[in-house]
Amino acid sequence: MGICSSCHSTAVATAKLILTDGTLQEYTYPVRVSYVLQKNPSVFICNADEMEFDDVVSAVRDEDVLQPGQLYFALPLSRLRRPLGAEEMAALAVKASSALAKRCGGKCGSKNVYFTGVNVNVKSSGRVSDVGSG
Repeated sequence: MGICSSCHSTAVATAKLILTDGTLQEYTYPVRVSYVLQKNPSVFICNADEMEFDDVVSAVRDEDVLQPGQLYFALPLSRLRRPLGAEEMAALAVKASSALAKRCGGKCGSKNVYFTGVNVNVKSSGRVSDVGSG
């Protein structure tokens, strides 16, 4: 017998939101999209899992709750219901990878973010391309 202890921390799943400037916001508690939009009225929120090449970008409904373990983007209103090109999708993947790498202080090495057919591998010091807001 003896004392049991674990060196593994139990990670809490968070809803992750990448803002237009590349900043990562994490929510450990349920938060409605409408709450996020009150603080950021010039954007809409979209679910990363629902984004595809050359498909229109749709907003998550205001009354929906951001789900733990899910990645979301805040995009300028000018991008709403417009097709998302390959370059824009790659730029968003880089932005997300960079934000996630910064979150762990660069100790995580590289992070990969996948979008339908796009694999972007970014070191924590990688530059982030800006997605056009027009």
